[in-house]
Amino acid sequence: QVQLVESGGGLVEPGGSLRLSCAASGSINTIYDMGWYRQAPGKQREQVATVTSSGSDYYADSVKGRFTISRDNAKNTVYLQMNSLKPEDTAVYYCNAAVLFRWTHYDNFWGQGTQVTVSS
Repeated sequence: QVQLVESGGGLVEPGGSLRLSCAASGSINTIYDMGWYRQAPGKQREQVATVTSSGSDYYADSVKGRFTISRDNAKNTVYLQMNSLKPEDTAVYYCNAAVLFRWTHYDNFWGQGTQVTVSS
């Protein structure tokens, strides 16, 4: 199986920065898209940013220009650099990866989530 472990969440003041990391491990053959989603209280989970295996990226309009997604394929790790944070960025952030594993199995995997709170 495949596990995703996130780190880097916390409490930060408005205008501050945080960097999230997500490392994938297990019987991995290929990781395709890796991304970050978030879910605020009382709201649906939304896509924040995604990066393909070749490095193409996508951002939600609400985070463009403030967040940067990157990945280290050698480490099976995806990062989310979050700058100019706003209170509305407060949410649980989840890592997602589309993975080919054990050579014939394909699935989407989720991390356990990490809390990001933006407040003064």
